[in-house]
Amino acid sequence: MQVVSPRRGQPGAATDPSTSCDRKKTQQLQRELHSLRAELEHYRSLATPSDPVAALPNDRPLRGHQFGVRLIALCIELAKRVGFRATAFVVKLMFEFLGVDQKVPSHDAIAQWTMRLGVAELAETFDSNQEVLWMADHSSQIGKEKVLLIIGMRVDDLPPPGETLDLEKLKVLAIVPGEKWKKEDVDREYQRLAEKIGPPVYLLCDGAVELRDPAKNLIKDGKQAIVLQNLKHHAANLLEKQVGRSERFKAFMTQVGLTRNRVQQTELGHFMPPPLKQKSRFMNLGSLLRWSTMVMHHLNHPESDSREGVTEERIEEKLGWLRDFADDLAQWNQCQEVINETLSWINQSGLRCDSTAELRDLLASWLELPSGQSGRQMAEKLVDFVAASEQQLPAGSRAWLSTEILESLFGRFKQLERQHSKGGFTRLLACLPTLCRRVTADRVRSRFKHVQAGDVQQWIRDTLPNTLTARRNAAYREAFAQQ
Repeated sequence: MQVVSPRRGQPGAATDPSTSCDRKKTQQLQRELHSLRAELEHYRSLATPSDPVAALPNDRPLRGHQFGVRLIALCIELAKRVGFRATAFVVKLMFEFLGVDQKVPSHDAIAQWTMRLGVAELAETFDSNQEVLWMADHSSQIGKEKVLLIIGMRVDDLPPPGETLDLEKLKVLAIVPGEKWKKEDVDREYQRLAEKIGPPVYLLCDGAVELRDPAKNLIKDGKQAIVLQNLKHHAANLLEKQVGRSERFKAFMTQVGLTRNRVQQTELGHFMPPPLKQKSRFMNLGSLLRWSTMVMHHLNHPESDSREGVTEERIEEKLGWLRDFADDLAQWNQCQEVINETLSWINQSGLRCDSTAELRDLLASWLELPSGQSGRQMAEKLVDFVAASEQQLPAGSRAWLSTEILESLFGRFKQLERQHSKGGFTRLLACLPTLCRRVTADRVRSRFKHVQAGDVQQWIRDTLPNTLTARRNAAYREAFAQQ
């Protein structure tokens, strides 16, 4: 009798467990393969798109330009933060990533746009009938040349108490390089600017005689401009007299200089003191006093994590000298803390007819210290300075007593210059006015109507006839032309 095996799938058919398991694994692998293929196609489409996957907004080129105002404004604004070469590179990367099929502007073009906008901004100043506050200061780099920078704002645009100055409200009024800045040189520039936009109501400067004295010739409506001294510079001068001229401080600074060399390439490198500028040293003393406080903490706490791998003998050998200055540092830190509190207050309050009383309340705890304490002495001197400044104000008026925003503007300019900031002033000075406010397409469109590329070159010839960079290049040409 023939036995017929039941067919697979029919009732009574035998099921091979291993075959069923293999079939499920195969189906699972097929699903995973399908998913991986789909993901691969997605990444291929991003890496090598056959068609652009993005397009720039409608941005018709300006007349005589290859690029539209929106892209020009974007490039200028980006360059203010990362520099011209980096901007061209970033835009190129973004275009490639988005699949935008469009030419990328060169770094030279971006620099030219920025200078053109800067020269145009210089022409947009104030009306002669407006009450304006000027801030004036000098900036120097390599060489003998200094730049006189004057910025200004309407008195009505001073921020309310509790707010700081807004760069958007400021305008660059004058950028004048020169090797000699005597009173008559500054007076000439003050008068030139006053003829153009009218004299200021207030002139704020760092107290330098050559900046302060020529203001007596700035007369508006029969009244001489009120000259105010920057509180930060005054505080630095007080700190130098009260601290910097002592033999103890001189000995301290000698040890700081030696310590930098002793620890910078050792296991104590993270305890190296910060560099201190020789110029305006007492405007930047806070970082050094903060370093001293930090090191004293670790000297007194052997269990601190920062001392791991550093023996007791080594840290005492290299940094233990700070213990001898513990009492001095306590007094110096008092002075610095009083200054910090006062500067923070003035940058948010400005100068008003009740400023002295407000500052007394702020520094009350320092003013109550024993008479010999450094903190009290510094507090009394700063209150006296604000009181003398306040007395110059007409009743009910406001002014400003800090040029920190001007110093911030100088800092932004050095950031824009990059490596050029170490080689003397260049044509990039024309870019400085663009740093006060955000660049928009409307601003580019309106400013470029009135200033052409030729106007920029003329401004450079008039303002920077013979820069340090130009003289250096000429020296190289002369030397190698005969070889």
